[in-house]
Amino acid sequence: MDETKPKADLLRYLQAARDALLWKLDGLDEYDIRRPLTPTGTNLLGLVKHLASVELGYFGDAFGRPSGEPVPWLADGAGPNADMWATAEETREQIVELYRRAWRHADATVAALPLDATGQVPWWPQEHREVTLHQVLLHMTAETHRHAGHADIVRELIDGAAGMRVGNTNLPSEDRAWWTEYRARLESAAREAAGRG
Repeated sequence: MDETKPKADLLRYLQAARDALLWKLDGLDEYDIRRPLTPTGTNLLGLVKHLASVELGYFGDAFGRPSGEPVPWLADGAGPNADMWATAEETREQIVELYRRAWRHADATVAALPLDATGQVPWWPQEHREVTLHQVLLHMTAETHRHAGHADIVRELIDGAAGMRVGNTNLPSEDRAWWTEYRARLESAAREAAGRG
């Protein structure tokens, strides 16, 4: 079977999520891309760092194709969630470029191996460790879109910017007054429903 089309389709969906995530950094200063906006510390640059790290692991180490990229935040003793935030010394440029190198490495793995190639994900439970490249592509696409959704919300909390991607927000084209009224209508409906309970 010719795998060119399925691989291209899978990579297209993965790349769309990668691009959407990086778009959420555009126009923001260092503080805003790093600041934690949820009780669990979710922040934009941390999401990029995390996804760079996991792409390197899933498409590199899991298939015997290590990238050689240093990821000390994943080393033993690094501490929980060390891959989910950027230190003051780590620059936006360093993390974004690491993510782009992770893409290139992942894409090269996809090009080099058949979709049914098997690998081992050592951080998964023993009974689930053996995977195919196809499974990993699906997993990373889902994970990247999930984190791009987190980034959507975090970015909207920062400055109100919302949307799916450049040139297609996938939102109604309304002005700020419409959105204010819309949100007030939802708040009213929520209070009314709560009052009936």
